[in-house]
Amino acid sequence: MAAASYSPIMLALSLLLLVSFWNVAEAYTRSGTLRPSDCKPKCTYRCSATSHKKPCMFFCQKCCAKCLCVPPGTYGNKQLCPCYNTWKTKEGRPKCP
Repeated sequence: MAAASYSPIMLALSLLLLVSFWNVAEAYTRSGTLRPSDCKPKCTYRCSATSHKKPCMFFCQKCCAKCLCVPPGTYGNKQLCPCYNTWKTKEGRPKCP
């Protein structure tokens, strides 16, 4: 039986996809495993793109302390931290940035 040969383009594409989704996969498998001391640096990055840094940091750190998870990136990806994603305000809006 002949060995399968893969084109260099397919190998490069596979490697690119692996690298692209590495952070998301790592965050998913580590959901809820942060230590409280990890919250401030994670929230600093999470809130780095907003113009409302003070309230973002306040709520991000509050959410991180409860959930021990901060989604990767500066926006979105909340599905990777279920507790962070489901905590809502009295009005039903998301509490965590």
